[in-house]
Amino acid sequence: MPVSATLFPATVATTVTREISDFRAAVSDSFVPLQVSSSHPDHFRSLMRAASVDEVHVTDLRATPHVVERTPELISRGDRDFFKVSLMLSGTGLLVQDGREAVLNPGDLAVYDTSRPYSLVFDDDFRTMIVMFPRHLLTLPPDLVGELTAVRIAGDEGLGAVVVPYLSQLAVNLDQLAGSTGARLAHSALDLVTTVFTRELGLDEAGADPHRALMQRIRAHIDRNLASTDLSPASIAAAHFISTRHLHGLFQEQGATVSTWIRTRRLEQCRRDLIDPVYADRPVAAVAARWGFVDAAHFSRAFKAAYDISPSEYRAAH
Repeated sequence: MPVSATLFPATVATTVTREISDFRAAVSDSFVPLQVSSSHPDHFRSLMRAASVDEVHVTDLRATPHVVERTPELISRGDRDFFKVSLMLSGTGLLVQDGREAVLNPGDLAVYDTSRPYSLVFDDDFRTMIVMFPRHLLTLPPDLVGELTAVRIAGDEGLGAVVVPYLSQLAVNLDQLAGSTGARLAHSALDLVTTVFTRELGLDEAGADPHRALMQRIRAHIDRNLASTDLSPASIAAAHFISTRHLHGLFQEQGATVSTWIRTRRLEQCRRDLIDPVYADRPVAAVAARWGFVDAAHFSRAFKAAYDISPSEYRAAH
């Protein structure tokens, strides 16, 4: 999916609203179109601080009681799908999606998908952190993440106790996202969230569903070997003691191909490096070669086809 050079630029903005209509416009502009209502609109107040970098949008929101709804009609207006991860910092909230309900207390995490209806209910004053990002930024397939929507992930035990402190600090230090290392901080947050999801889905356990576990190992193998020019369906199948036909069948079940997945993952790593200050002096061709693109012209064409902008223009824009 094309990524505009100006999409979610690295900025920090503060929005204070005292009218529910103003708040509705602010959250719809900041996230996706949403319906917002309050049983006490005359006493409504909100404070929203937001920072965006490299397609990752982080918001620290404080507000009085209200209800948020993502309706089918509002969904039909959009052309992009996002995941949103919510971390309750104070107060409580109720998230409803896909026939599930999650009551979130301070320190609890939950994920929801903007491509399907959901609602959020806040009965008291609250503070929450919201991380919104395109679904393609997670290495887990959307259908697997869909099994976790509106599922409470405790922040005081297991991996949640490791990840929540990082996210909490990010919420109170949003200005760091606008700095030169902002993209790294944002993607570190996504990597941690992905790790939590992997654990919640049981993909890293010995008793995990063999089919899912195999796909998780294959995806991890691909990510570890993106820089190798020898990475191919044949080498991947051999490393997992399966036939190439079986490998292709596994990816076809998810509506993808092995080659497309490899190319997408390589392009994503190149895109990150192109805006990483650590590699600012490295030629575009060297960045491409670092992730397995040996032909600079081919890389440039593939990058522009994926992101609707050339690699050099993308780097300059950021």
